[in-house]
Amino acid sequence: MSTNVPSITLNTGAAMPQIGLGVWQASPEETVRAVRYALSEAGYRHIDTAKIYGNEEGVGQGIAESGVPRDEIFLTTKLWNADQGYDSTLRAFDASLERLGTDYVDLYLIHWPLPDVPGSMLETWRALETIAAEGRARAIGVCNQKPHHLQQILDRFEVVPAVNQIELHPHLPQYLTRAFDAAHGIATESWSPLGGTPRSGWGRKSRPNTLLTDPVIAQIAAAHGKSAAQVLIRWHLENGLIVIPKSVHEERIAENIDVFDFTLTGEEFEAIGALDTGERVGSDPDQPRND
Repeated sequence: MSTNVPSITLNTGAAMPQIGLGVWQASPEETVRAVRYALSEAGYRHIDTAKIYGNEEGVGQGIAESGVPRDEIFLTTKLWNADQGYDSTLRAFDASLERLGTDYVDLYLIHWPLPDVPGSMLETWRALETIAAEGRARAIGVCNQKPHHLQQILDRFEVVPAVNQIELHPHLPQYLTRAFDAAHGIATESWSPLGGTPRSGWGRKSRPNTLLTDPVIAQIAAAHGKSAAQVLIRWHLENGLIVIPKSVHEERIAENIDVFDFTLTGEEFEAIGALDTGERVGSDPDQPRND
């Protein structure tokens, strides 16, 4: 069981474990088992879900069955696009808490910026500020935001997002957004940190993940006696990022957190940096969304 996962201190003062378990595309039943194992056996203390994943109930059940006290777990969920707006956000948040079986979350995120619905994100952020002021979300933040999206919030509100969760991996290192986040005290969190699935991504113009079979990553993994996934997760950690690899398989859940007995050399770090292609596996945040 891993007990040495470092934390990132958010702008709220809260400590967010740098590695978490993601549960996107996991069924409710798979989610229960994965969350229970991650918490009770593998040493995770950070779980990331969302309303649209359809497994918040599974997360709540897995937490309950793990035996780990709620106050030792950093729990994130997200607001879906159809629920944006002030009153609808408050209702959606209440429903998420009910499904999760808790009276608070550690982090509540706006899932997408909805560039085709002017003003919606601002009303939504106002609702998140209300939720945070009530203590029902210990921190609030956003997902999939570029600097020009974030600037809308920074220009109009006092509360700065604590976290910006974005697609991020060696093919899409997001240097510009990361720099903007850092300049404003916003922690950057990586989704799809291993580069997506071996079959295909889900966004327009996306492509299958080749990072897990990339010869550069394979050579580095062999040098350290580690898997390609472990090398990629280590890269995120050494970049100061929060990372949430998804798996429902116990051996991979355990493997993904077993990354604290090696470090990347300068040459390896540069070699991984050269894999930047700018290619996404998910949607571009500036694309209109109809969901």
